[in-house]
Amino acid sequence: MVSKKSRAEVRIKKHSRMRNRFSGTAERPRLSVFRSNNHMYAQIIDDTAGNTIVSASTLEKDVKSEIEKTNNVDAAAYLGTVIAKRALDKGIKTVVFDRGGFIYQGKVAALAEAAREAGLEF
Repeated sequence: MVSKKSRAEVRIKKHSRMRNRFSGTAERPRLSVFRSNNHMYAQIIDDTAGNTIVSASTLEKDVKSEIEKTNNVDAAAYLGTVIAKRALDKGIKTVVFDRGGFIYQGKVAALAEAAREAGLEF
């Protein structure tokens, strides 16, 4: 019988392989993206100090009030603009994009493109 790993296990393994290749520094922190079935989360992390500099998610009241649904491409694009504005307010212009093991398509790509259009460089 063929044993097949779950998609979540495959994603976690991909994410750990990606994290071995890059990490965020104080000069160029890491933009980490996570999406669940209902929400999306984005954080800008300095891995050398081990702290989160900026975060945004579709759970927040001000973000949730601006979007119709919390788990579609439009919500991801809006979240990308929010995280980019907050990062630029903190003085962060360039980041390393960490897609979290997810395929760069759909919601993840929409968040990344919106963050780029709002002024983040990666």
